[in-house]
Amino acid sequence: MIALLTNDDGIEAPGLDALRTVAERFFSEVWVVAPATQMSQIGHRVTTETPIRYEPRGERRFAVEGTPADCTRVALSRLLPKRPDWVLSGINHGGNLGRHDFAISGTVAAVREAAFAGVPGIAFSHYLRRGLALDWDRASGRVERVIRGLLEEPLEEGHFWNVNLPHPAEGDREPRIIVCPQERHSLHVVYEETIPGQLSYAGDYHDRPRVSGSDVDVCFGGDIAVTVASL
Repeated sequence: MIALLTNDDGIEAPGLDALRTVAERFFSEVWVVAPATQMSQIGHRVTTETPIRYEPRGERRFAVEGTPADCTRVALSRLLPKRPDWVLSGINHGGNLGRHDFAISGTVAAVREAAFAGVPGIAFSHYLRRGLALDWDRASGRVERVIRGLLEEPLEEGHFWNVNLPHPAEGDREPRIIVCPQERHSLHVVYEETIPGQLSYAGDYHDRPRVSGSDVDVCFGGDIAVTVASL
């Protein structure tokens, strides 16, 4: 099987390296087509009015001067010699939980674009708790568990998976994998005017509203939240 990997944190992001390490255990060919620079929180923006530059960055690895959705588009239409079996995006540095994050996320958009083309995909994100360092080795192990299970799950055309890893502290139990619904509550959108005419975002991601059993609740509670989404 062939996998296409991308992200929104950029081609040099450690989360993408961690995802590639895991993907190589499941797929005979792994291709990376990712943004040349940071492209977070850009949603499903695509480039159609200007040229998209790209350059090789090693074997089966390309940096694209475009958005995550651009990366999936150019990979499927031009850069890969044949159609991949799966598109994997991430591992994003930060959560993509609930419908609010879902709409904004470039990580998710890359996999949504694959679904438009009829290719199944999984978006991976890592929720971050304040004051805790991120351990990519442990994150890779959790992603491996998820991939092993989801590759065997039936997925209807036009559907894709959105996965959020929790951020347990040292000594916490190992997270379970829980398939759950997407949180419907929006984030608290708050701005402060630090100087006249200038607003700074002051929302608190960790204090967001949630209902029991939603992906926000599952992930904040220390487990791996898996949701299925459709176009």
